[in-house]
Amino acid sequence: MDFDTGLERKFARFDADLTVKDGVGIEGYASYFGDTDQGGDVVVAGAYARSLARLSAESRQVKMLWQHDPAQPIGVWDEVREDKRGLYVKGRLLEAVGRGREAAALIGAGAIDGLSIGYRTVRATKNDKGQRLLQELELWEVSLVTFPMLPSARVAAKGDSLDGGDLRELAATFSAAGRELARG
Repeated sequence: MDFDTGLERKFARFDADLTVKDGVGIEGYASYFGDTDQGGDVVVAGAYARSLARLSAESRQVKMLWQHDPAQPIGVWDEVREDKRGLYVKGRLLEAVGRGREAAALIGAGAIDGLSIGYRTVRATKNDKGQRLLQELELWEVSLVTFPMLPSARVAAKGDSLDGGDLRELAATFSAAGRELARG
């Protein structure tokens, strides 16, 4: 279900910097600048700047949703910012929300490894390769998703416990598997 007919979505896997803290905190990159996604789009550095400034000026936040479903908020993004790599997000899955607990367990088990952005394109151009260069986006939400569109980032989970399980060993396993896949 889209928020309106102009809403688009981009998917990215959590990168190796994703962290699950105390079973509820997560952080990672929802978008990488310069990477071509599976739809042939490339987000340009600075694409989120105006949107993030406007949200801040209006004391509003980017929403954290489950699989882009506006009826299923699962937490809050405490920090959403651009840096030299892309769109960095840091937030908390809410333990009081059933789907938030489920999301934490799924991330810990490696069943969910993606982030996806929900946005409206404000300004874009095409390059000589036929790729759409996304120059300005109105960011609405960042969702935890099963199938990310931008496969260049990998997942890792860290933390003391998630439903009593130690995630440090799991994080090392995911990291090693990602390196193995990259070697081909």
